[in-house]
Amino acid sequence: MSDAKLLETRKLVVDFNRRRVIDALDIAVPAGTVYALLGGNGAGKTTTINTFLGFVRPAGGEILIDGQSPHGNAGLVRSVVAYLPENVALYHYMSGRENLSFFCALAGLQITRARAHELLSSAGLQEQAHDQRVSAYSKGMRQKVGLAIASAKQAKVMLLDEPTSGLDPSAANDFAQQVRTAAERGMAVLMVTHDLFNAKQVADRIGIMKEGRLVEAFDAHTVAHDELEQKYLAHARGLS
Repeated sequence: MSDAKLLETRKLVVDFNRRRVIDALDIAVPAGTVYALLGGNGAGKTTTINTFLGFVRPAGGEILIDGQSPHGNAGLVRSVVAYLPENVALYHYMSGRENLSFFCALAGLQITRARAHELLSSAGLQEQAHDQRVSAYSKGMRQKVGLAIASAKQAKVMLLDEPTSGLDPSAANDFAQQVRTAAERGMAVLMVTHDLFNAKQVADRIGIMKEGRLVEAFDAHTVAHDELEQKYLAHARGLS
């Protein structure tokens, strides 16, 4: 684990339609760590991701990727960031391998057929699925193609938006293992989620957001699952 902060917000403020949706947010994700942001709908989690992606412009404060602002710097986002939304967008009429090669080419990377198979296998996709059309894939299989794309790009940062939503327990566990592997290779991972179990399983640090503010943050390794659940529910019910 490195001290280099690959993702960072400093007193970040985002307004939308005259309403404050992120208020003085401070988070930092060093290389080699997974940070899970928890919170209910409207807490500001996805807006935080979209601000890192450059889709939303801050009203105040700073947001940094590898020490640079993503705003007006699309090349930085393309070269450094891997983004996996709740539903990974792939071309259904193409195979997993063809999608991987295509998206690598868009990023200026040419990979061999053998390298594509290697990346997909490393991401946990079964070999017999590599050349199947994505239209036959489950959500978990599509996510594995997304992870393979991130690995091929050698992205420094991965942004995950509700990655385990709709996954069965086995697929969610597989995904968690792949995310941990990415972090162990030095990637900084920011994951927004409602899934307390997955957050506890995969994260190094957990933050809880409510109404745009970071109301609590702590080392994930120091809390048991039942304690995490109590903290989350206390904030959700306004008891903390």
